[in-house]
Amino acid sequence: MKLFKKILIANRGEIAVRIMRTARKLGIATVGIYAGDDTQSWHVEYADEAFSLGTGSLQDTYLNINKIIDIAKQTNCDALHPGYGFLAENAQLVKAVQDAGMIFIGPDAEAMHVMGDKIRARALAEQAGVPISKGIVGSPGEILQQASEISFPVLVKASAGGGGKGMRIVHSPAELKEALEATSREAKNYFGDGTVYIEKFLEEPRHIEIQVLGDKQGNAVYLFERECSIQRRYQKIVEEAPSPTLSPELRKAMGEAAVKLVKKIKYSSAGTVEFLVDKNLNFYFLEMNTRIQVEHPVTEMITGKDLVEEQFYVAAGEPLRFSQDELHINGHAIECRIYAENPEQNFIPSPGKITSYQEPDADYIRVDAGINKPVEIKSQYDPMIAKLIVHGNDRNQALKRMNFALRHYTIQGIETNINYLIKLIEKQEFVENAISTKFCDLYTDAILDAVAEEQQKNRFLVAAAFFLHSIKNVKKSDNIWNEIGYWRQIMQPKVEVNGEELAFFFNFLANNTFECDLGMQKITLQLHSVSGNELHFAIDGRKRHILVSENIAGEAFVNFYGLTYRLKRKDRLFDQSDLSDSVDFSGANADGKIVSPMPGKVIKINVKEGDEVKKGDTLLIVEAMKMENSITCPRDGKIEKVLAQVGETVDGQKQLILLSE
Repeated sequence: MKLFKKILIANRGEIAVRIMRTARKLGIATVGIYAGDDTQSWHVEYADEAFSLGTGSLQDTYLNINKIIDIAKQTNCDALHPGYGFLAENAQLVKAVQDAGMIFIGPDAEAMHVMGDKIRARALAEQAGVPISKGIVGSPGEILQQASEISFPVLVKASAGGGGKGMRIVHSPAELKEALEATSREAKNYFGDGTVYIEKFLEEPRHIEIQVLGDKQGNAVYLFERECSIQRRYQKIVEEAPSPTLSPELRKAMGEAAVKLVKKIKYSSAGTVEFLVDKNLNFYFLEMNTRIQVEHPVTEMITGKDLVEEQFYVAAGEPLRFSQDELHINGHAIECRIYAENPEQNFIPSPGKITSYQEPDADYIRVDAGINKPVEIKSQYDPMIAKLIVHGNDRNQALKRMNFALRHYTIQGIETNINYLIKLIEKQEFVENAISTKFCDLYTDAILDAVAEEQQKNRFLVAAAFFLHSIKNVKKSDNIWNEIGYWRQIMQPKVEVNGEELAFFFNFLANNTFECDLGMQKITLQLHSVSGNELHFAIDGRKRHILVSENIAGEAFVNFYGLTYRLKRKDRLFDQSDLSDSVDFSGANADGKIVSPMPGKVIKINVKEGDEVKKGDTLLIVEAMKMENSITCPRDGKIEKVLAQVGETVDGQKQLILLSE
């Protein structure tokens, strides 16, 4: 059969690169698109051709259907793949592609339309015999009037939402009005539709989704399930396949329910039917995503099927190339999403310049990334940098391999969730599969404590190795000490590690061997080699290494056994510029100046000059990396000045509000 000659990928980052890989495998030429501020993204380099969408907001670039179609026409594309996010579930894009004489690699507009509206999707699922939870639909006013029909907590959801966006849990009726407004505003901003509804929130449920695939001849299969219960801020961060909880009987029942829905709407392409599963293993329809899913690689790892490739064949009119009986589960796969975010500050986004980037490598590791070198992570895009996927013969082996992979993934210069993920998958409750969608809410403090404990344990060793690395480049020599002889034989360096200043004696012995005297303890380091930002040494005879990079403000980042540390030499002969004053998520410095803890755009201001405010009050909302972040009041006081405006782009140095006593 004849596949496409050239396709346009209407997306960016890792999913664009991932689609291009399959196209390249099949001999299909690819066209990439990029915004004017996104030229560093790897998909621009990876595409056979790449064209600029110009500058401006997302509406002007990645969400501009007319521009995208014009580029597809100019480059003689015969098909378009939307990836996920952006326009992936936009029926207008499907129509525009077809009107231009091209093929849309995804479902038809009707299936996308009916399942893209979660209210209609729930009704169709019920008609197909798929279990649904109790819910209320209508205008915000109607929802408020009928809310007493459902016991709290409830979940407020955007009808057109997805990817964890446009969703809030509400614990009491008093919180509902504000939650409806905020969710509607977020939904209008990201999806162009502010319609919301509520449904009963299941306590400690599991989030299980079924991967489905349908063709234009009416055939449909399910490619088993993914366990997606590990979430923060209502977005998934760890996924695995198969679910360690489902029995073969429950797996079959959920898979067949998903296929019923697929056949009812005559769905043709890859898609995902999502369910919530309660503690008694009852399952309820949640939503259907009419696109390739972020976490699709774990399904590919256990089935051996390339889902994007199957999308190509289905879009070209071919029937499914395998039956349900031909699908089998092989081993276990786990995916960790690598985000530019700070888990210590409620996972707020952490855009900025990456100073060092190095991926892990093994035959069981797959990395789907949007970058391949140190670049700047921009605040206007999703904070996900990459997806790290491993495969094992069983879950235990997959967990061990994921631990290895995470500890060999280096991203320096910005905050990431790698340290957090390492300790999350080591958490005994996770290892024992005692999980739910509340896992991160329950255990984040303990996970962060475990990170801090390991860092505390190794802080002197890391400081000593970093100090050794920092003096190695006076000149290249077999014996480093010959080149720094003007220093004392015994030195007392001061090194700041994660904000804590450490002082210790550093004594040169012989043969590139150094003794670090910590007072109560002595350790011996022997320098083996230095290559760029990597230092190899032995600690009391045991071989170890660190990776080091430095930003323009003189702050260093060190990776040691997988964990990232922030360090700074305090004994330098020259003064390095300090970073801007750090702020917590409340956004306040000690002098009452309210700043944003991340670059972003002010979308709402709740106060005016002269207002009396209490600790914890939401002062304003800053949108960053597709998330709304509430800047709260750090203490009781009075608003002296409001220095920000709605729609203004701000960073961590811009004063937004001045708070007086």
